[in-house]
Amino acid sequence: MSKSCNTFLEKMQKYTDEFFEETGKTTVTTKELAVWAITTNRWEPPMDLVVKKCQEDFARAMREQHINNERGQPVRVKHVARIRSGDQQLYLWGDIRNMPQEHMEISFQQRREQIVGECKQLKRDVDFYNEQNIGAEKYQMVFDFREDIEEGEFSAEYSPVRTSIGDLNSYEVEPKHSKKVAK
Repeated sequence: MSKSCNTFLEKMQKYTDEFFEETGKTTVTTKELAVWAITTNRWEPPMDLVVKKCQEDFARAMREQHINNERGQPVRVKHVARIRSGDQQLYLWGDIRNMPQEHMEISFQQRREQIVGECKQLKRDVDFYNEQNIGAEKYQMVFDFREDIEEGEFSAEYSPVRTSIGDLNSYEVEPKHSKKVAK
């Protein structure tokens, strides 16, 4: 272990001892210790950690920003394109209403690649599940999304808000574009 790491750990250990001494407590959670250390100005996050968290917050906010088109359907406002500049990889965000066409084409293609990657992984997962459950009905996933996309063209009720499995009424729900097939 390097000397600087050892020194840092020793400093954190010293703060832990100070906490016990100052509060008179004999036990503590790391969350309680962290709040105490921050509020007593003993610890502050490194700037790169603060910047990274801020970047993540901005990215999440931009991904979730939507406007409605003329049919009342939600459209994502901010789009990202991953590009190379010299030896650096950059994630450039822009507004769909005024972004250059080249940027939008890169963004659309990269999002499509992500969807294809998710479908490939889902197929592997379904195949593995079927292989592990010999004797049970095979689960077959349909990867033709034309009906879903056409249906979305007529529905202004689509919401980009994510739902969880807890939102389902029961486990008897049959997914629309999957089916069980006999072995």
